Amino acid sequence: MDNIWILAQAPGISSEPVTSEQTTTQTADETIPDSGAPPTKPRSAMPSMIMIGLMFVVFYFLIFRGPRKKEQKHKQMVQSLNKNDKIRTIGGILGTIVDIKDDEVVLKIDESNNTKIRISTNAIGRNLSKD
Repeated sequence: MDNIWILAQAPGISSEPVTSEQTTTQTADETIPDSGAPPTKPRSAMPSMIMIGLMFVVFYFLIFRGPRKKEQKHKQMVQSLNKNDKIRTIGGILGTIVDIKDDEVVLKIDESNNTKIRISTNAIGRNLSKD
């Protein structure tokens, strides 16, 4: 190995081949200019961990808390139903409550023919008597 080529040029270094007789040692002060800035500390992971924690809290309220609150409101509305209340089902059927059992409600949907249907309490959308 007679010649060594320098591919990256730093200030003060030529791009000519260097032979074993010409090798010289350089100190770090010659090649790296000092900018006078203090050395930077490594960044802490704490701010990113706090942001991830806040995102989990927001997701909890958006994904779990909202539907649970809506479910409690519906359950309270179903428990407050009485006979002769006018309701609308989630399918859009309007009727008057004739009988209430545990998880079933009998609706009268046609006054002239005395037509009645049985529906689940989960199918009740709104209580029109209370609104």
